Amino acid sequence: MILRMLPGPFVAWLAVLLFLLVMQFLIKYLPQLVGKGLPFLAIVELITYNLAYMMVLAVPMAALITTLMAFGKLAETNAYAVIKGSGVSFPQLVWPIYVVGILLTAGMWYFNTEFHPEANFRARNLWQDIKVSKPGFDLQAGVFYDGIDQYKILVGDIPIDNPNELHDVTIFDYSDGSRFRTDISASRGLLEPITVGNTLNLVLFDGEVHRKRPPGSGNTDRYERLSFDRHLIRISLEDLNFNRSDPREGTRTQRTMKSREMIVLVNSLDSTILQNQQQLRVMMAELGTGSISRTETGSLIRDQTRVAVFNSEEDSFSRQVRDTSIKSRRSLRMKIDRVRRDLSWLQDESDEYKVEIHKKYSIAIACLIFMMIGAPLGLFIRKGGLGTAAALAVGIFLFHWVSLANGEKLADRGFIEPWLGMWLADIVTGIIAIWLTFFVWRDLKSIPLFSFRQDRSETKSTELSPDNPSV
Repeated sequence: MILRMLPGPFVAWLAVLLFLLVMQFLIKYLPQLVGKGLPFLAIVELITYNLAYMMVLAVPMAALITTLMAFGKLAETNAYAVIKGSGVSFPQLVWPIYVVGILLTAGMWYFNTEFHPEANFRARNLWQDIKVSKPGFDLQAGVFYDGIDQYKILVGDIPIDNPNELHDVTIFDYSDGSRFRTDISASRGLLEPITVGNTLNLVLFDGEVHRKRPPGSGNTDRYERLSFDRHLIRISLEDLNFNRSDPREGTRTQRTMKSREMIVLVNSLDSTILQNQQQLRVMMAELGTGSISRTETGSLIRDQTRVAVFNSEEDSFSRQVRDTSIKSRRSLRMKIDRVRRDLSWLQDESDEYKVEIHKKYSIAIACLIFMMIGAPLGLFIRKGGLGTAAALAVGIFLFHWVSLANGEKLADRGFIEPWLGMWLADIVTGIIAIWLTFFVWRDLKSIPLFSFRQDRSETKSTELSPDNPSV
């Protein structure tokens, strides 16, 4: 019965959440997409790639809301009381939910580690192509247009009823370089619609051309001034075309690498870290101490330098030996500092990849935990309905997501271990889910807070009863 109540609401809530996330995406990024002449399919492709991270957010949320509503419906219709009265325990009722949660977790586990990174990689490449794409040909009166390479166009006025007609046109042509710029001015111009190819035809009337002759055309000091009644300019618009790069090429980061690839890289980084640590120990022992502490190394250098104070009674050979020793130790100290910096960078890099690996797994496990916490909590909300279920789901999800985000920051900065930062939210919500499941299994009255609220309700009902002589 429970399984029949889940698929429909889950799909509906998943669709609603995805719609809201897509609208948020469009509101945020639509100004960067409009006016660039992008193909419609490119925009659809970009939204499709970004649906991956939306799924990561929406699936656990939809699972939590659906479970809350399903078990809240059982409590509201007193179906749970009938089921419990027939001898069916809470674990016997809820085990199908756990099976669904495990299957959903397995699906999100694979999705987070395989599809999501690839979608992030392709979305990032597509965003880069969009950012380097120039806006479409859009002239505005009184504003220089420089969207086309080697041309700057200024139009004094554009009639509203005929946007292809231009007045007071000024064109700066840099085809031969800025030194030999060609200036074209006309009282009127006419844009011919583009029918074939990427060439814009601009017909100018009653104007002049001013230019200095470029090299290779005779006397470079020659200056030309030409008048025309009608002049045709063909401007290539190939620079305005949207060009796609190979979506499979490019460097990958933590967000765009698959988990198996990151695991191989982390193993390599950890191996390099061990080698550098061993090298550092050898150099520290060579310096005179087995410690890797920076303070001990610094004090040792100062002590050695203090001992090797210049003594005028020493012979030249002793001074030479002493100077060589000091230089050798200073050089060794520099090597130690360099290895220590490399170790710090390698450790930070390894921790960042470990954080991303654990993050993908912990978000997948959250689907099961949310369904575990939604079942007993849904029985408690009873007549709260959709509003209460949604409010509880949002509160739980925000708590989990804020804890996950803060854990990620702390782990990236090295304050806590990567696994702890990414699994702490799941551990806390998992403990709450087990606690609620245990007490619902034993009976809601076993929870002091719940029994206190129920006792107050029963007391209020008794005071208002007609059988009560005090009424």
